Amino acid sequence: MPMKGLEWTFDTVAEEYDKWRPEYVPELYSDIFWYTNIFPESHALEIGIGTGQATKPILETGCSVIAVEPGKNLAELTRENFKLHHNLTVVNSSFQSFVCENESFDLIYSASAFHWIDEEEGYRKVYHLLKPGGTFARFASHPFNYIEGQEELSDKIETIYFKYMPRHEGETSPKPRYIYNEVDAKKRSEIALKYGFCDIKTHVYYRDLVYTSEEYIKRIGIECDKIAMDSSTRKQLLNDISNAIDEYGGKIIIRDMIDLNLARKL
Repeated sequence: MPMKGLEWTFDTVAEEYDKWRPEYVPELYSDIFWYTNIFPESHALEIGIGTGQATKPILETGCSVIAVEPGKNLAELTRENFKLHHNLTVVNSSFQSFVCENESFDLIYSASAFHWIDEEEGYRKVYHLLKPGGTFARFASHPFNYIEGQEELSDKIETIYFKYMPRHEGETSPKPRYIYNEVDAKKRSEIALKYGFCDIKTHVYYRDLVYTSEEYIKRIGIECDKIAMDSSTRKQLLNDISNAIDEYGGKIIIRDMIDLNLARKL
């Protein structure tokens, strides 16, 4: 199932998304704050806040944050989640439609959301909205389950995906899913150079997340391609994956790779 154009799906499961979408690792924020100085008088923009999985450490600097979120339900839930944080303003808008004066922000950041935006449009707009010397921090989570000691379960899950969600028309057998890696992360950082940014940096972090079968199907149930499936097929897919995990001990380990791409406006 093509992923582009499915960004609308998250707004249909706002409460589940809030519960099951993981936050990011502390080391990531340490690297952002090492790269750029953020003070209470600074101004930041978050692109695609979701329900705030990446937001709290930025708010805790005391800076003012404007967050754009196209999903109405997600935006409302985020306002409720952060109602005691008076330095956050949530705007129910896409980044593409967001109107603001150029050179307004010291930091613009986006967590697992910037890939939904056309590359040229997104990077050029970020560049214009940043103050000279301002920072763009793009980061994302790339989870995978094919790890040592879990190969048989991973193969079983791939077979289930092939049954319900073949990736290519005419595919006759399941193939290993592509695993995003550190080379990909570096290439993603280099995109910013095409649009006038400099001083690019790439950081990569790994963590293992352990889920029971019940937890795991709730976690993957908030993924856009699952939400967009017809309800009957989705139910069968998740049930088969849950049963497979139970057959192999009732738990699954997900290795989550997070990449941070930093760039500075001249």
